[in-house]
Amino acid sequence: MKKDFYEILGISKNADAAEIKKAYRKSALKYHPDKNPGDKEAEENFKLAAEAYEVLSDPQKKAKYDQYGHQAFDGSGGFGGGHGGMNMDDIFSQFGDIFGGGFGGFGGGGGGPRRAKGSNLRIKVKLTLEEIANGVEKKVKVKRKVQAKGVTYKTCTTCNGQGQVMRVTNTILGRMQSASTCPTCGGSGQILDKKPSEADAQGMVQEDETVSIKIPAGVVDGMQLKVANKGNDAPGNSIPGDLIVAIEEIEHEFLKREGENVHFDLYISFPEAVLGSSKDIEAINGKVRIKLEEGIQSGKILRLKGKGIPSLNGYGSGDLLVHVNVWTPKTLNKEQKQFFENALNDEHFVPSPEKSEKSFFEKVKDMFS
Repeated sequence: MKKDFYEILGISKNADAAEIKKAYRKSALKYHPDKNPGDKEAEENFKLAAEAYEVLSDPQKKAKYDQYGHQAFDGSGGFGGGHGGMNMDDIFSQFGDIFGGGFGGFGGGGGGPRRAKGSNLRIKVKLTLEEIANGVEKKVKVKRKVQAKGVTYKTCTTCNGQGQVMRVTNTILGRMQSASTCPTCGGSGQILDKKPSEADAQGMVQEDETVSIKIPAGVVDGMQLKVANKGNDAPGNSIPGDLIVAIEEIEHEFLKREGENVHFDLYISFPEAVLGSSKDIEAINGKVRIKLEEGIQSGKILRLKGKGIPSLNGYGSGDLLVHVNVWTPKTLNKEQKQFFENALNDEHFVPSPEKSEKSFFEKVKDMFS
């Protein structure tokens, strides 16, 4: 089981942005590879801290993590915040400013070139209620920027492949030396040498690629999942961006989703309500037969346990709530009308709710509790 992000950084769920950043910097400096050379455990802790900070420092990701936990991002198909898709270059390219200038070797503020990261791609995937309830693997075609065949790079002459340029400034305290990212190569230490005619100015071309996306059961409309390294490439020895997958739920013809529960309106005739009957109703994975007792009342809610949407965190499934509606006929023939006129004063037709019968407002309260 993955360790809680708040526990990794040693903070509470109420920590603000400044506290989160401070806790990450403290942890990152403690486990930094420069301070712990060859220590695999320290390297793992360093990556875990970066993973936690990547999520908790982003208000939208933090809100989703607080609601759904780790599965809001990594599901079952290599999504999102897991450090399985994040290496040292990812960490330093994203969070290098947090370390200041005290460490080097990875592009985190010290000397040496750094690997650029390509831009992210975003797509929308439409899912039926059945796909959401069961989980699904989708194959989608995306148009990615990739390095063209035949492209070659050479050492940047501005920084001599270091990725940074040094500046010396005379101050009242003496000569001060500072480093900044090379303006020519953007810190990569390389510039374009040769490229084919079909490539753009950065040596990139667009290609179609079919990407397989494993979507876990229980996702919700508007949720975003991340497929690591399936975005655009960047020039040179770069790290690909990510593919951001936005979930869109297709409205079901009969079923209405409410969180993990699903609602179904069942209309029955007056004779069926009086005599009772068996009915086949629509459920997520096909029809389900239910039995209606004699004298069932309009407004009664039948709860079918576990027939709703699975929890994204794996804590069981919601329920299917069947709302019984007795259909009152609007037109009657002479004989039918006579029958009901005769029944007007019949004691069996006089409303006599039992004390155990819940009111409409009590039913609504129970439904949302």
